[in-house]
Amino acid sequence: MMPDAIETQALTRRFKRHLAVDAVSLTVPDKAVYGFLGRNGAGKTTTLKMLLGLIRPSAGTARICGIDVVRNRLEAARQVGALLEAHGFYGNLSGAENLDLTRALTGLPRTEIDRVLEVVEMTEHARRRVSDYSLGMRQRLGLARAMLGAPPVLILDEPTNGLDPDGIADMRRFLGELPARTGATVLLSSHLLGEIEQTATHVGIVHQGRLVLEGDLARLKAELAPEIAVETDDPARAAALASAHGFAVTHTPDRIIAGLKPGEDARAASAALNRALLAADIAVFAIGPRARTLEGIYRQVSAPSPSQPLLQPELV
Repeated sequence: MMPDAIETQALTRRFKRHLAVDAVSLTVPDKAVYGFLGRNGAGKTTTLKMLLGLIRPSAGTARICGIDVVRNRLEAARQVGALLEAHGFYGNLSGAENLDLTRALTGLPRTEIDRVLEVVEMTEHARRRVSDYSLGMRQRLGLARAMLGAPPVLILDEPTNGLDPDGIADMRRFLGELPARTGATVLLSSHLLGEIEQTATHVGIVHQGRLVLEGDLARLKAELAPEIAVETDDPARAAALASAHGFAVTHTPDRIIAGLKPGEDARAASAALNRALLAADIAVFAIGPRARTLEGIYRQVSAPSPSQPLLQPELV
């Protein structure tokens, strides 16, 4: 039986008195696109660095394709291609020339350059100087470099960071197709909930150094109770009333989201909440159940404090 692409057991990292990663046990299945989510400072980057062998864990284990990262660091490193940032290129050299520097250091054949450029759809730009590349093209070149040698696992930290909406959509499509096109497993760290929801097959949510939820995204969304979305003229009063009726509520300037209990009938709950709002003379413009979203899942398992706002749920 094939081992999982990435597996950690009680992975922990402490920096003096600060516990950055607290006993994280995650499982990334083979050929999955795994969205690794959490606010800045939640422990994502530290976890990635331990997986890449850049820092040693204080406790616990990490395995890449069944290989222990601490005991066999070089062998584990051969299984991974990483994109931590799209920098480190020589602007006066072409994209192909930059890739050739890495290829020569790793002893790979020159045919690898053409292969990875074709995978990231950059063949026609291979001879252009990197200084003339857009940010999106640099990101793709970084992916091409990570894929040299066809590693079975790719670890990508915020690959859509800084891209415009068209660039984000393009990268989303590309990342979603990677396992089918290359056979690689993708671990994707991001703060863009909407992008992860459209790209990932599995998610892991880390909060204050701990893994608070993990699993198949479609299954997680199906297992959680739906929510009721209400558009109203007075969201603050509507939220207070819904809370008094036992709903877990969040609100925006023009609507409230009322969470249901597992097994609760969404239609009946919507009707009851609508009657209560109307009886309180609160105008209701629209009301009805909505399926769980990744934003809702994240909100449920890592309720933010006022100083730590929810992750960005939209493209723009």
